[in-house]
Amino acid sequence: MIEQLKPTAVWRFFCEIMQIPRPSKHEEKISAYLQKFGNDHGFETLHDSLGNVLIRKPASKGYENSQGVCLQAHMDMVCEKNGDKNFDFLKDPIQPLLDGEWLTADGTTLGADDGIGVAAILAILDDDII
Repeated sequence: MIEQLKPTAVWRFFCEIMQIPRPSKHEEKISAYLQKFGNDHGFETLHDSLGNVLIRKPASKGYENSQGVCLQAHMDMVCEKNGDKNFDFLKDPIQPLLDGEWLTADGTTLGADDGIGVAAILAILDDDII
């Protein structure tokens, strides 16, 4: 249901990101996911010992001499849950709930403050037109 929201590429990536546990100080899995994305697309992909990931996409045809653009978002998420919710942020995927125009999570934070930025960047990197 969420994958059908517009723009579809952003929400598709957001759904993938919600499946990856990523609390602060435990970004190994999301870092590996981003590195795999970059490598699978043939982009220069760098990472450091802290888990930061840099993916460089070549310029679109006709824009090779234009100034580059840098997009940045952080990978971790705020990990809060309701007191009665049995949930392990180190292992469990986020369970989204779409209620009309509102996207929330079932008894936990959604991680959208960070995840939607990463998803938007991935959608841009994945787009052949840009």
